[in-house]
Amino acid sequence: MKKGLFITTEGPEGAGKTTVLAHLDEHLKNRGITTLITREPGGIDIAEQIRRVILEPENTAMDPRTEALLYAAARRQHLVEKVKPGIEEGAVVLCDRFVDSSLAYQGYARGLGIDEVYKINEFAIETMMPDLTIYFDIAPEEGLARIEKHQGREVNRLDLEALDFHRKVREGYLILLARFPERIVKIDASLPMEEVFKAALAKIEAILPSE
Repeated sequence: MKKGLFITTEGPEGAGKTTVLAHLDEHLKNRGITTLITREPGGIDIAEQIRRVILEPENTAMDPRTEALLYAAARRQHLVEKVKPGIEEGAVVLCDRFVDSSLAYQGYARGLGIDEVYKINEFAIETMMPDLTIYFDIAPEEGLARIEKHQGREVNRLDLEALDFHRKVREGYLILLARFPERIVKIDASLPMEEVFKAALAKIEAILPSE
């Protein structure tokens, strides 16, 4: 049995990565490729329970370190219960967010330090990192405007942060892009969805094993 792949998507709020990821999953399945689509925080019952605590809009008293630790806890359970088994079974695991989100949001935007938050997550993920991370880049003003128009989308505690916070999130992602160019690729998420999908698909096809 071939070992699978671990592909993650990242981006600021409203970048459209969740929508594109669903289209990628459908496209790959139609080509006969075994995929497993999931998300962070969440993906399995325990992690979904932690997600509700983290993203509940009323939990405004949450300390940044508590937030970082909760994300790491959800990540650990999701990794051992869903991601690793999927990869071992040969699936292309498509995950909406992973450790880079913690580094950009809590590490950089919250000011805890990228390296400090990575140390927290090292305990959770051990040596597990994605084979490919697709970063969907968009100006925070445009991303938040999309959220306002998309009434069916979950509005969480992070969506309600000030614009300056979202600008720092984007800055954090660009720092990570420069630090890990061999793993993270950037796509302009302000383009029409079909163009974003094609660009993301091309990045995935470049690392798919040959038949």
